[in-house]
Amino acid sequence: MAKNNNNNNDKMSREERGRMGGEATSRNHDKDFYQEIGSKGGEATAENHDKDFYQEIGKKGGEATAENHDSDFYQEIGQKGGEATAENHDKEFYQEIGKKGGEATSENHDRDFYEEIGRKGGNSND
Repeated sequence: MAKNNNNNNDKMSREERGRMGGEATSRNHDKDFYQEIGSKGGEATAENHDKDFYQEIGKKGGEATAENHDSDFYQEIGQKGGEATAENHDKEFYQEIGKKGGEATSENHDRDFYEEIGRKGGNSND
């Protein structure tokens, strides 16, 4: 008879125990439970980490997403995000963010920048 070499002696694997525990937990708790523990976890993480931490994990997440998706994916989620934003905001919202964007751009660029983009815009129909 072949010997079982996985040293489990036919015991459940850690992965299997985790899966079963997760299934039992999901049967016993509702959405509010998960929102509450998620909120607590987020607060604890925020207390223990700084801006650099979040920038690093954001960068890693962005890189991983970019490796796994093409431009169609980004176009689709961009369109969905734009549609959702449009449904939830009025004309004043867009005027305010446009104003803020214009102010931020003007603080970061000089007259040469605007002349250059003006020329590019004027030449786009050629």
